[in-house]
Amino acid sequence: MVTQITKGIKISVSTNFEGTYFKNYKLHYAFSYEITIENHSKDSVQLLSRHWEIFDSLNDLETVDGEGVIGKKPVLKPGEAHTYSSGCLLSSPHGAMRGWFTMVNFTTTKNFRVIVPGFRLNAPYALN
Repeated sequence: MVTQITKGIKISVSTNFEGTYFKNYKLHYAFSYEITIENHSKDSVQLLSRHWEIFDSLNDLETVDGEGVIGKKPVLKPGEAHTYSSGCLLSSPHGAMRGWFTMVNFTTTKNFRVIVPGFRLNAPYALN
């Protein structure tokens, strides 16, 4: 598990290799990840959007931007947490992700970025 705190918001990420399958005559490696967002600040905040940079050892960088996370824009009061799970497909057994969440602080009404620490996606049988 990797963690990072930005402006009082703690992000924790754990990953899991889910297996392989063929799609369009090509082998894909499926990974899941679980992210917990904890509000350790004194203000209520809301997650507005996400930005991901997905690295695949056999492909170029893929960038994904979107509103919320899994269709939600959670509001976190001080001391609250939100956990969600998602996943990605790679064309190789090795990769990584990193990114950020754009959030709004309800006290200051200002948007800010919360860094999601980089995390690796590795198929366990492919590691030396």
